[in-house]
Amino acid sequence: MLKNVMKIAAVGAFALTATATAANAGTTAQPGETAGLAMGAPLPEGVYFVNTLDWGVRKNKGMPDTKLLVDIPVIAWSTPWTLFGGNIQLLAATPMIHADLPGGFDPYGFYNPLLAAKIAFDLGGGFGVSYLSGIYFNAGDRDIRVPATTWRQDFAISYTGDGWNLTANLLWGITFGTSNYAAFNTTSNGFNLDLTATKTFGKWEIGAVGFGSTEYDRPDALKGTPKTKQFAVGPLVGYNFGPVILQAYLTRDVYARGTGGSNNRAKDTRFWSRIIIPLWTPATPAAPLVTKY
Repeated sequence: MLKNVMKIAAVGAFALTATATAANAGTTAQPGETAGLAMGAPLPEGVYFVNTLDWGVRKNKGMPDTKLLVDIPVIAWSTPWTLFGGNIQLLAATPMIHADLPGGFDPYGFYNPLLAAKIAFDLGGGFGVSYLSGIYFNAGDRDIRVPATTWRQDFAISYTGDGWNLTANLLWGITFGTSNYAAFNTTSNGFNLDLTATKTFGKWEIGAVGFGSTEYDRPDALKGTPKTKQFAVGPLVGYNFGPVILQAYLTRDVYARGTGGSNNRAKDTRFWSRIIIPLWTPATPAAPLVTKY
C-alpha cells in the first residue's frame, strides 16, 4: 500500500512549473518543482489532475523585495503502453504566474505551456529510473512567458521501497531562439537538480527536500552579468486522504549568486503546496464470493 502511494505521488512530477524568469534570468523550469516526488518510479495506469502552487519572497538587500506566485494545473495520463518494458506517460501543463517586481511592475498571466512524454522503468528492489522529454512552447502572456521555445529533459532515479522516497532528478533545459525584447524575461540554458528524502508513516509522509540550479550558456543580452546559481533546502509533510494526496514544503536558499540585490546574492524563501487527484483508474475486478482451493 505504501509503495503504491509513493508511485501515485510520483505523478506530481507532471506539475512542471514556471521559473522565476519573470523576475530575473534563469532556466525555464522552476528549481524545486519536482522536489518531494518519486520521479524515477513508474506510475499506476490512470488519468490524474495535479495542481502545484508556490509563493515566495526574494529579499533584495538594498532594493525592494521580489514576490512570485506560481500555479500549475496539469492533466497527466499514465498509459497502458510500454516501450522496452518502460511505462509511457503523457502530460500537459498550463502554468500561470503573478509577479510583484521592484519598481512597481506587477505582471500576471499564462506562462509557456508544456507538452511532454516520459518513460519510467521498474528495476526491481524498489528502484526505478525515468527519462522525460518535453517542449515549453513560445506562447502565453507577453510580460510573463519566456520569449522562446525550450526543450526540457529530465533524468531521474528513485528508491521507493519500505515507504521511502529517495529521489534525484536532473533537469536540463535548452532554449532556442530567445528574443531580447524584455531583459527581465531573458532565459538561459541550464541545469536544475531536485532532491527528495522522505518516509511514510501510515498516511503521513515526512522528510526533507533540496534543489539547486545553475546556468551554463547565456543570451547576448546577459553577457557580462553573473550567472544565476542557487541551492535551497527545507522540510516536507504530506498526507494521503485516499485517494487524494496533499503535500506541503517550505524552502529557503542557503546559497545564492547572481540573484539580485545590492550584493547580487538575494535569497528566496518559498512555500509550496501540491494536490494529486486521480480522475480515472482502471476498475479493479471484484473479489469472487466463493474461493476455490
